[in-house]
Amino acid sequence: MIPFPFKSTCTPTLATPAFPRFSALLRSRLHPLCLVASLLTGITLPAQTSQTAPQSAADAAALVRRAVQHRADAEKTHQPLRYQLRKVDDRRDTTKEIVETRDGDVARLIALNGKPLTPDAEQAERARLDNLAAHPDLQERRHRTEIKDAARVSHLMALLPDALVYQPQGTVPCGSGECFRLSFSPRPGWNPPDLEADLLRGVAGEVWIDTRQERLVRLSGSFIADVDFGFGVLARLNQGGTFTLEQTEVAAHDWELTRLTLHITGKALMLKSISTSLTQEASHFAPVSPSLTYRDAIRMLEAETP
Repeated sequence: MIPFPFKSTCTPTLATPAFPRFSALLRSRLHPLCLVASLLTGITLPAQTSQTAPQSAADAAALVRRAVQHRADAEKTHQPLRYQLRKVDDRRDTTKEIVETRDGDVARLIALNGKPLTPDAEQAERARLDNLAAHPDLQERRHRTEIKDAARVSHLMALLPDALVYQPQGTVPCGSGECFRLSFSPRPGWNPPDLEADLLRGVAGEVWIDTRQERLVRLSGSFIADVDFGFGVLARLNQGGTFTLEQTEVAAHDWELTRLTLHITGKALMLKSISTSLTQEASHFAPVSPSLTYRDAIRMLEAETP
């Protein structure tokens, strides 16, 4: 699944070091809930036909535990992609063209507020890409950050089966046909091993999983308590915030995060207020060569008219 290349707000990606996909979900220092998104979108199961719904909390927990175990194997088959990412937040509406490479993601701004860039803005964007091509240390630094963030997510992924309680809720119609529905809530008495994991004490909601391939299709939830959180910055997120994620099969057995909404409030460093409403949508997916370098991606992006 794609980690959202939401470059300026969060970095999407449950990613391998080679391809930090949706790297924006992982850059969650300013908006920690993006980490929740990348954690919970990791609940994807092996691509196999199954119509057996979990019948108990133990069955649901086992399903999630298997999902965590299979996540790393599923990521190994991911082929790098090119796609468009539109992000609408409290400040502006941007559309970017994203290319995944072995050196990390490369993005080009192609629209503001749904309109093509002005000549001056287009020139500035090309100058930024030229500067990135001329200074590989900038890309290397970004890529190292993506890898470190991915390791943090992997650590928290391992805690999901124990941190949350899952309950089967039958099946529901969904975009892929039919989905198993699981509810989740914090496990009473669970003690987070570190401040980053403390986030999991305050989330509850539902997960929908495709019955044919056992892949996550939809996740929606909310913060049911105020929680402290540390992921590069100390923050407190207020009770009442909400999030929704949707995944789509964009190629055979390749499911990517295609929609994310966040509505959260809180405080960063216990002083600066956080208030975010964010919608991100990914589309126009196409495969690119696994051997692509970040400079190849820059040339590809600069050669085309948005």
